[in-house]
Parts: sequence; C-alpha cells; structure tokens
Amino acid sequence: MLSAVSTRTAPPDLWPAPVADRPVDARVELPGSKSVTNRALVLAALAGSPTRVLRPLRARDTELMAGALRALGTGVADGPGGGWEVMPGILHGPTDIDCGLAGTVMRFLPPVATLADGDVRFDGDPHARVRPMATVLDALRALGAQVDDDGRGALPFTVRGTGALRGGEVTVDASASSQFVSGLLLSAARFERGVVVRHVGRPVPSQPHIAMSVAMLRQRGAEVDDSTPDRWVVSPGPLEGGVVEVEPDLSNAAPFLAAALVTGGRVTVPGWPASTTQAGDALRELLTAMGGTVERTPDGLSVSGTGRISGIDVDLHDVGELTPVLAALAALADSPSRLRGIGHLRGHETDRLAALAHEINALGGDARDDEDGLEIRPRPLHGGTFATYADHRIATAGAVLGLAVPGVLVEDIATTGKTLPGFAGLWASALGGTAS
Repeated sequence: MLSAVSTRTAPPDLWPAPVADRPVDARVELPGSKSVTNRALVLAALAGSPTRVLRPLRARDTELMAGALRALGTGVADGPGGGWEVMPGILHGPTDIDCGLAGTVMRFLPPVATLADGDVRFDGDPHARVRPMATVLDALRALGAQVDDDGRGALPFTVRGTGALRGGEVTVDASASSQFVSGLLLSAARFERGVVVRHVGRPVPSQPHIAMSVAMLRQRGAEVDDSTPDRWVVSPGPLEGGVVEVEPDLSNAAPFLAAALVTGGRVTVPGWPASTTQAGDALRELLTAMGGTVERTPDGLSVSGTGRISGIDVDLHDVGELTPVLAALAALADSPSRLRGIGHLRGHETDRLAALAHEINALGGDARDDEDGLEIRPRPLHGGTFATYADHRIATAGAVLGLAVPGVLVEDIATTGKTLPGFAGLWASALGGTAS
C-alpha cells in the first residue's frame, strides 16, 4: 500500500507522488514503442500497398503523427485491438500540420511534405518553437526542396511541396539529434535519386534510433547501405506494405524498473524482446551497474533491488532518453554519479540537463550540469514541488524520487501522456502490487 502522502490535497496541476512503504512487487504491461509506431506510420504512408500496424502506442505523439498523415491524404483508420490500418493515398496540400512537442513529427514529416502537391505548414506547441530544425530544413533545400522559415531554422515553417524531390547527396551535422538523419532516410526511397546522407561533426547521439530506422526501411523492402560510419545510402525504389508488430516501449519501462531498485522490490515487464534496436534495452546493463539484479524470464524481463543504489559513471550518448530516471536514481544512491555524453539533451523537449539539476537541487540534492552531462552527489532530500517543463521524462523522474522522499509534488503529471497515457494510474497500480 502507499503512504499517506498519496492522499494529500494539492492544486490540480500538482500530483502528490506516492511514497512506497514496502517493496514493490509488480508486473507492468507497457504500451507500444513510440519510436517504432511513428516510423511505421511514416513508412506505411509512403508504401505502395496497405499496412496494418499492430499494438501501436496510442498517445499524444503518435496521434499527432496519425493526424498529420491524414491531413496529407493518407488513410489512417482504427483497426482491431487498437491497431491502425494505413491506406496510402496521393499526398497533397495545402494543409496544416500540428507537431505538438513531438520531435518525430516535426523532423520526420517535412521530407514527406516535399512529396505532397501543395504547401504544407508546420507549427506546434510553444516549447516546440525553440527546438532546432535548421539541419533538416537546410538538408531539404540542398536536395531540391523549397522551404520558407523566414530564416528562423525552427517552427513555424512551410514546405512548398511539388509532388516530388530530386534527392541526392547531402552533408549534415546531426550531433544535436539522430532524428535529423532518420527523418531524411525514412522518405528517401521515394526521392528521385534516393539519398546519400553524410554526417560531419561530433558523434551522432542516440545511434540505436538510426539503426531502428534502417532496420524498418529494410523490412519494407528498401535498399539501405550503412556499412560506412557516418554515411547512409538509401536507393530509390518502392516501399512495401504489410504487417508491423510494435514492441513494448522499453524506455517507458525505466521508471517502473527503477522502482524495484528504490524499494528493494521486483518488477517484471512482459514481452521484452530478445533482440531489439530500442535504446531502452540498455536498462539491463545500466540497472545492473546501479545494484539491481536483472534476469530474463519466460514472461519477460525482471529487475530486483535491495533498496541500496550504487552510483554510476557512464556514457549515455547513445541512450540519452534514459537520463532523467537514471539521474533520479543517482540522487538516491550511496555514492556519486557522473552521467556523460549527453550535452545534446539541452535541445530536447526542454534543456533536460539544466532542468534535472535545478529540480534535484530544489529538493535538497547536489547536482551540477555542465557541457557534457551531470554530476550528482547524493544528499538527504526533502519534499517540495518538482517542475516538469512540459517534458514527459522529467515527470517520471519526479515520480521515482517521490518513492523515497515524502512530500514531492510533481507539476503537470499529465505531460506523461506524450508517450505513456495513464501513467499516474499505472504507477499507483504497480506500487500497489497489482498486475497492470
């Protein structure tokens, strides 16, 4: 059962994070991967035959993607069991695309929009207007597209679609986001010359997400050559429809598996794939390093903890989305932690490094952000308001801290609906020991 803090009154936008007064013992079924779902939808819209997407994530980011593709002329209808039936159509404008705060929408769909006949206007939430977009827009111009952004390199902007794109070779600096590369690759088979994307600059972060894009392109029949580091070649050609089965979202497993370490309990996530390109699979090694016991079972992946958390010194460059929950664990650990290689997180939904340092310190912690990452030295924490900056992963970090710190009030827990609808209820069920 949960401690009394879960019943405290608070303003509507402040969620009293439940404190666990016993080890958690839970089986948590997670919805589908956002990353897989949105890539599947884009490829389905560009395919030459219908696609059935099974067990997709139905959350704000994916609903925005589905709505955007409908606006462009693609048929996206509800299918059995919460799936989507996607019927490719003739892409057209003029139309408006609401990106919300979804990086996959604002970076994957401008290349698709070049293939539409007519203007496609993109905009999104206020926070989205500060997310970097110049790399994608400049790359599209180099490949033959017309884009009007008034020189901002950010939302809002208009892609003046002509029904086709020349394509060819382009050089980008994707050191701020792997989505810059994935966005170009996913549409490239429909470009007249395909595409050759070369990266120059610091290493591309979140490489597993590019590997996911490449693997899913190949599954749809595209010819992709990624044999040379920092160079990706997609040949022009048709994409196939078919059936796509979406894996559980492994990154969304992070707060639930972390609860096992914090409370000295056990959490099982069923359906954990034996092989995957998802960044969340790195949780197996990371949580082991922080003191957890990780084992595969016939039912999925189980993590057990002792209630004692070890500090960690680790490079998270390829799996930066796991940083917020790991930072929360580090603040509760018995030794200092250094989370490295994640300077690119300053350009995500918010400046995640500054936000995490500020909010941990506001609860009495000792966290410092620098150009490359975070240094966290554990200190006794106290309750208080934990701001989330409209960032779903910051919100889940607040929930993890609240497990061990009475009186944590998480601002706008509903922002978790970006990728995990119903998080608060799922969290309460997991901590109550019931199957979810």
